[in-house]
Amino acid sequence: MARRIGFIIAILVGLAAGLYYGWVVNPVNYVDTTIDTLRPDYQTDYVLMVAEAYHANGDLDLAARRLAQFGDDEPVLITRQAHLLARQYGYSAGDLVLLDEMALAFQTWTPQPAYAATLTPAGAASTPGTADQGAGP
Repeated sequence: MARRIGFIIAILVGLAAGLYYGWVVNPVNYVDTTIDTLRPDYQTDYVLMVAEAYHANGDLDLAARRLAQFGDDEPVLITRQAHLLARQYGYSAGDLVLLDEMALAFQTWTPQPAYAATLTPAGAASTPGTADQGAGP
């Protein structure tokens, strides 16, 4: 009986030491993670927050820049996918309306030049052969 109690105490002490080390001494630090690494329900929450911001300010280009973090998919596709997941997860009717509103706006949306400029990598020319034209040595 004493051996069994000693074994259980050793397991509990090891578990406590492992948890202390993992949570206090050397916790995991996530750095520079992207939105697409989140679980689908959190991604849907993010798209909903973008839809709420769009509803408040009406800036569709800003909403598109925020959704561009998901990768190369079109904003309307991202919004529609979020709407399907929101319905599956039981979001409120008001949330679904916000997502619908933004998806409808994206159907007729054409990017403004400022939006296109944000998609060009820093230091890269927007069209081939236009870098450093007109400036001589």
